[in-house]
Amino acid sequence: MPPIHRRRSAAACAVLGALVLAGLPGTAHAQGSPSPVETAAETAAVGKTSPEVLKAMQRDLGLTSAQAEARLVNEAEAGAVAGALRVAVGRDFAGAWVSGATSARLTVATTDASDVPRIEARGARAEVVRHSLAQLDSAKARLDHVADSSATRDAPVRYVDVPSNSVVLRALRPGAARSLVSAAGLAPSLVRVEKTRERPRPLYDLVGGDAYYMGGRCSIGFPVTKGTQQGFATAGHCGRAGTATTGYNQVAQGTFQASVFPGRDMAWVATNSQWTATPYVKGQGGQRVGVGGSTQSPVGASICRSGSTTGWHCGTIQQHNTSVTYPEGTISGVTRTTVCAEPGDSGGSYISGSQAQGVTSGGSGDCRSGGTTFHQPINPLLQQFGLTLKTTGGGDPGPGDPDPGGTWAAGKVYAPGDSVTYGGSTYRCLQGHQAQPGWEPPNTPALWQRA
Repeated sequence: MPPIHRRRSAAACAVLGALVLAGLPGTAHAQGSPSPVETAAETAAVGKTSPEVLKAMQRDLGLTSAQAEARLVNEAEAGAVAGALRVAVGRDFAGAWVSGATSARLTVATTDASDVPRIEARGARAEVVRHSLAQLDSAKARLDHVADSSATRDAPVRYVDVPSNSVVLRALRPGAARSLVSAAGLAPSLVRVEKTRERPRPLYDLVGGDAYYMGGRCSIGFPVTKGTQQGFATAGHCGRAGTATTGYNQVAQGTFQASVFPGRDMAWVATNSQWTATPYVKGQGGQRVGVGGSTQSPVGASICRSGSTTGWHCGTIQQHNTSVTYPEGTISGVTRTTVCAEPGDSGGSYISGSQAQGVTSGGSGDCRSGGTTFHQPINPLLQQFGLTLKTTGGGDPGPGDPDPGGTWAAGKVYAPGDSVTYGGSTYRCLQGHQAQPGWEPPNTPALWQRA
């Protein structure tokens, strides 16, 4: 297959439809700037997506080659549009998601019908709902608080489901779910209980094999640096600070520097001088898959996982900000996906196109019968430990003053709504990401909007 960046298929361009025609946030301002301005797909380095990722998407999502390419472009554009509309509708915002084989349809929910024209003007479908995203997040936080104190494992998974505008509680015993809802003081109409037989668990293994070892076996997430120190991000349940690791070849590798589990599921390992951090994750058959950044993908977007037990598998993002109770305790802020995983895959990479999403935490099921998995998002992990993701690089810095001044800084993790100054102007973050050279606010309207 020729490199994607050399031939963007006609199908990929045609399927963008209203999302492209409506334009990206900040485009009008950016066109008047002497600096090069990237489209959302260019910022997300969709053109550099590894053929291994595209092949896995075709296999697991039932797509053609053209559909896989088109889907990644659409998801990048949708994320940018949704980010801008989140800022525009403010506290009325109730979530956004993509749907369709190529993610060609973006839906943005609001609690105020007067927002509908503004949403539709950007090419998105508007849905008026009862509860804002802030209200749903608050309700889920109350459930989490009660669940932490009760230590129940009969209602192990809780998340905000934006398409249904509700908080979902997946329970082995519906009675246990109803007790949590009552104890949290929530109206039953706000929460949807789903019966399940799943008991999620961390996916580490005590059987020898690939990846890295620490008394058991886990998988490397993403190579990182901290100053001149090299290492990798992985799951917190794989080891505690001070735990020594050996590599796939049983050669001494490094030491866990910090670890959080439960609560979150994040850790990082500092490696010795024999190991070099690269901007790649391991693909099918040992092929290398480039990592271009860490822009978070929206609900409904495609996502692929690499692990030392089961290799490459793909699926879709179901919910962000999920809470799940394992036997060891509850973790929050993870993302729920339809990608399968098995013991030994823990800590491994989740990636959408070329954008790092997170490291494998746990799940249920397997890759023979299917399953559900959860990953710890990469951006909070990088921020928690002060790490820099190793990437193939963003765009090229634009011409002009090499020191424009301001608070924006490469290497810092930004969340939607964060404000920075750059070159005398103020910008607001639209999509969560770790900044890198070439992703300066004036050059990336998919990530930043001028205030």
